[in-house]
Amino acid sequence: MPKKSQWVRQQRPQKYQTRNYNRCRRCGRPRAYLRRFGLCRICLRQLAHEGMIPGLTKASW
Repeated sequence: MPKKSQWVRQQRPQKYQTRNYNRCRRCGRPRAYLRRFGLCRICLRQLAHEGMIPGLTKASW
């Protein structure tokens, strides 16, 4: 989890549009973020296995 100061700094409007970045809503991870779901890849996988995301199934080869 990021520190509270990082959350607050992220919420402020940035001077330039390119400075905005996304974080996972569940764990706060800044990398491997999927915009469609608003989650990182790890949280997305956990929720998909639990069946919490409708329409998303576990891929098995």
